[in-house]
Amino acid sequence: MTRPLDIAGMVCPSNVFLAPLAGYTNHPFRTMCMRLGAGLTFTEMVSAKGLAYGSEETKKLLYCGDETPKAVQIFGSDPALMRAACESAELAPFDLVDINMGCPMPKIVKNGDGSALMENMPLAEKIVAACAKSGKRISVKFRTGTDEAHKVTAEFARMCEGAGACMITVHGRTRDKLYAGAPDYAEIAAAKRAVRIPVIANGGVWNKQDFDAMLARTGADGVMIARAALCRPQVFSEIAEREAPPVGELFSRQLAETAALCGERFAVVFMRKMAAFYCKGRPGAAEYKRRLFAAQTVQEVSRLASEIFAPS
Repeated sequence: MTRPLDIAGMVCPSNVFLAPLAGYTNHPFRTMCMRLGAGLTFTEMVSAKGLAYGSEETKKLLYCGDETPKAVQIFGSDPALMRAACESAELAPFDLVDINMGCPMPKIVKNGDGSALMENMPLAEKIVAACAKSGKRISVKFRTGTDEAHKVTAEFARMCEGAGACMITVHGRTRDKLYAGAPDYAEIAAAKRAVRIPVIANGGVWNKQDFDAMLARTGADGVMIARAALCRPQVFSEIAEREAPPVGELFSRQLAETAALCGERFAVVFMRKMAAFYCKGRPGAAEYKRRLFAAQTVQEVSRLASEIFAPS
């Protein structure tokens, strides 16, 4: 069963969170997941350097409404730039700033960002401390290590707490595993034992059974959902043990809200991807995807979705 979670005075209505997902966790998707039961949602990861340079594309990722609480994730490896991002007007609306120290993608790692910081703990500590000096609530998302021979979960967790983080999220896989394999429950549990701040467990949670098992085996204070939310956002309602609207109704509202906020062209491209996720496993999914990716207008996407997601 879910429960409220207090993070340095910020009370989340439930302890199941939506992970930051590059290319997906825009405002309409985040608000849909909150309506379904997510207690906290995160923006796509935002470049501190992009904010410093006034990038308009970076600023678009930060759109938010009056939902509360709300969190932003930033990445970078310059302590001064990271603190400046936390103190910026663009991040002022957010209740919590999460620092990405877990992204395994080569283009992020080669710049010394994301999970590269797990190999440079002194620099990682300076970044967390600098961000904490901004006065914002700071959390850190990281992995268990770079590979099986270099796991640093508990040590890294203690560093984050000591530097001023008020929450950590542990993705229970090493960097070299990317998103494959079962999460390492023992390492997440080690992080939980190492600190007093809330610990959120991430990795391999696709349903309520996985949620319950993750909490039971790690002692974590909450769980963060990532890929499961793309395929089946109703997972939040399932975990919260409440009814969810039919997928067709969810899709129609998400499509309308995305078009209103981002314009037709973005909405068509984005919602074609979402529809492809939502129809996985359905009879005729391959043909539906082919037709979806040929659609060029919101009306076409909507008409196809009505067919795909019609009640059986």
